[in-house]
Amino acid sequence: MRVLVLGATGYIGSAVVARLTLEGHVVVPLVKDATAWEGEGPVRVGDLTDPASLRAAVTDEVDAVVNLATPTGDEAVDAAALEALLAPLRGTGRAFVYTSGVWVLGATGDAPVDEDAATDPIAIVGYRPRIEERVLAATGEDVRAVVVRPGIVYGRGGGIPAMMTGWAGQHGTGRYVGSAATRWPMVHVDDLAELYALVLAKAEAGTVLHGVAHEAVPVAAVAAAADLAAGGTGRAEPWPVEGAAEVLGAPFAEALALHQVVSGRRAAGVLGWRPSRPYVLTELAGGTRG
Repeated sequence: MRVLVLGATGYIGSAVVARLTLEGHVVVPLVKDATAWEGEGPVRVGDLTDPASLRAAVTDEVDAVVNLATPTGDEAVDAAALEALLAPLRGTGRAFVYTSGVWVLGATGDAPVDEDAATDPIAIVGYRPRIEERVLAATGEDVRAVVVRPGIVYGRGGGIPAMMTGWAGQHGTGRYVGSAATRWPMVHVDDLAELYALVLAKAEAGTVLHGVAHEAVPVAAVAAAADLAAGGTGRAEPWPVEGAAEVLGAPFAEALALHQVVSGRRAAGVLGWRPSRPYVLTELAGGTRG
């Protein structure tokens, strides 16, 4: 396939581009500045705030669009960008894969929730379920629209766990926001990239999939492993949400304190996804960066 990828230079996007390229797809990155792209092959220039540039990028030879771009935070802008990307795909049966995230589910309790659970988004992703609905509605206009909700992503020295390693180095101990009882659904970035490749190959229109390999990882254990990664002894202490909010902003602090147990079994059952990369605690504490 010839795949237009938004967010191709980002943390997740670069892993997805590498996986798609490995599997023989031709990746066409959509970037704000063509000079920022160091890969070979075609490139398109566009911006989420410029719908005309997005629509122009979805040319007839593009077989699929994968949106991994970071949302702008403005619902009207993101909705207009989505419409611009979908318009050329309508009536063609081509694929559109939208990246959301598990934070749209809100706090879940201790029982694993799957893709059928109602959304209850926290503030940082407040309008995201409405964007998901717009994506899925395109299936009625002959677009193979799919929504992927990654868990907390780690691996290759990136993601929130890498940020926590930085905190440990700065403060002399691991830190986690909120309660030690908090659990996170997590996924290695390379396992997630494989999921995107499977989605393009197999996923049916209207599918929602959780990109979660580990459904309930103790955040305190992640902080302790981050301390080891930073050269410490594996200590971790709580960071009150109020204090974290002063440094990180209230919406992000709320997200880091969010307790979730989320199942990723549907992707395994429907697509044959088999996550195989090291567990986050192994990777952080043992230095196995994938």
